[in-house]
Amino acid sequence: MAGGMSSAALGSHILTTLTSLSSHPTIHAIARRDLPTSSANVHPLIEPDSSKWPSSLQSLSPTPNIFLSGLGTTKAQAGSFEAQRKVDYDLNVSLAKAAKESGVKVYVLISSAGVSTKSLFPYGKMKAELDEAVQELGFPHTILVKPGLLVGPRKDSRPMEAAFRVVAKGLGAISKGWLTDWWAQDADVIGRAAVAAGMQCVEGKREEGVWVVSQNDIIRLGRTEWKGET
Repeated sequence: MAGGMSSAALGSHILTTLTSLSSHPTIHAIARRDLPTSSANVHPLIEPDSSKWPSSLQSLSPTPNIFLSGLGTTKAQAGSFEAQRKVDYDLNVSLAKAAKESGVKVYVLISSAGVSTKSLFPYGKMKAELDEAVQELGFPHTILVKPGLLVGPRKDSRPMEAAFRVVAKGLGAISKGWLTDWWAQDADVIGRAAVAAGMQCVEGKREEGVWVVSQNDIIRLGRTEWKGET
């Protein structure tokens, strides 16, 4: 059984991947609004008040064996960086703590490549601080998935990223991916990589500890080695 929540850009891909796995008959997804899926094994936890999400997670029985988080927003959507941090950092940490206290063994976070606590950019510093905070919780398995630029349509307003996504999409079409794999990854590939990494830990194929899934790992797990239903 899996539990999780994610941004719209990745959420549908993670859900689609999970529902394709026969080894995951029950999937719980925490969201503010109805999910675009009719799969019988997806059990949405719809709660408009995100402050109640940690308690919703802790109410699940039996406890999920894996929790995936791709939760995030933008400064433009939130209205300020302080408001963005309440979602990207505070809510993520609260959910991770709730998952740990509930007994979740495998925690998967969609992070970002190239972030640092010494960064001069508030967003990059915040993402690195989140990485450190969830590692300190001591899950048996902590997986940090670190994609580069996310390729694919997004509803949020990021004009500079949008321009780069157009370039990445064009180069990817020409080169079958090899010109862009090192700096941009498709959302569906990232979603599959996150699920594949988590499942390897659930199945005992990885030693306990922290696993940083790099951009090369994302391509390998989400595309090169991906075999679909397991």
